[in-house]
Amino acid sequence: MSESPSRTPLPRSFFDRPVLEVAPDLLGRTLVRDSPEGRIALRLTEVEAYAGAIDPGSHAFRGRTARNAVMFGPPGHAYVYFTYGMWHCLNLVCGPEGEASGVLLRAGEILSGTDQARARRRSARHDTELARGPARLATALDVALSLNGTDICAGPEAPLSLLTGTPATPDRISSGPRTGVGGDGAPHPWRFWITDDPTVSPYRAHTPRKRRLDSGRPTA
Repeated sequence: MSESPSRTPLPRSFFDRPVLEVAPDLLGRTLVRDSPEGRIALRLTEVEAYAGAIDPGSHAFRGRTARNAVMFGPPGHAYVYFTYGMWHCLNLVCGPEGEASGVLLRAGEILSGTDQARARRRSARHDTELARGPARLATALDVALSLNGTDICAGPEAPLSLLTGTPATPDRISSGPRTGVGGDGAPHPWRFWITDDPTVSPYRAHTPRKRRLDSGRPTA
């Protein structure tokens, strides 16, 4: 029996495009997390684009560091970072190697493996809240720094992969400013979400923080 088109892994060429093309095209795709505890599948409903050297909101705006090095590598890899001393966030590297652009995965709907997600997100009042926000998404999927650099195009044995799913049609996609981004990057309408989807996180404008926290905000 042939594989369902919706279950077909996305090729590396999908990610080897400008970040503002990849980001909205991720909506409706299926992210799969395989671990010793089992498999979780999640439908992506909200993302944010970060455009490297031309984007003051990006971790890569000031150049390559040990922390953001994965962003400068080939497309189709996971960039995971630790923020506020307590949360992980998951991004997908895209665009040509060396340009350091990426998409922050902000929210999604758990399609399978719900019991695992509930066990990790005990504070969630409803299943729509299990992966509603970037830190919650990473927690529900058990994403940590050990997955930084993971090749999501490596095949079925990879701990993270992305399937075709059911991509959102353009008339179902909304866009607006990114959450928590200030300065020159604040006006960019580079947050994309599936309109009226209950798993999408609430928008919050940038609030100035102490310097020790500024570098850890959920950006890519």
